[in-house]
Amino acid sequence: MTIKLIAIGKTDNKELETLIKAYTKRLGFYINFSLDLIPDIKNTKSLSEAQQKQKEGELILGKLKATDILILFDENGKQFDSISFSNYLQKHMNSGIKQLVFVIGGPYGFSEEVYKKANGKVSLSKMTFSHQMIRLFIIEQLYRGFTILRNEPYHHR
Repeated sequence: MTIKLIAIGKTDNKELETLIKAYTKRLGFYINFSLDLIPDIKNTKSLSEAQQKQKEGELILGKLKATDILILFDENGKQFDSISFSNYLQKHMNSGIKQLVFVIGGPYGFSEEVYKKANGKVSLSKMTFSHQMIRLFIIEQLYRGFTILRNEPYHHR
């Protein structure tokens, strides 16, 4: 299985970018992982929220293969503790899927088409975080999940 994280826009904070790269490298020891950044939509001031979600949704759906399992990071998604999230990852690996795709939406969330295509939703917290910081949190939790599955000391139970 491979894991892909799709996000809208680039990370313009160098410190965050350094940490994202560090955890991406660590995660690579456990699974084939990629971060796929979709460029920010241009001229968003002339678009309504719905139009912006629609355009982002088309770009997100264009990155998917028919066999991908799509999981959205969404405030109304299921919340996990780290051990439960590691079990969630293991369940997907055991299912024999080729690629698990997580997506961080744009500032207004996802289009209806993306929600319809999704196989699940996950929430990291009831709190709101910047879209740039969420990338780091997700990659760190993926890494933590694999260290838990391997019974390694990174996560102290």
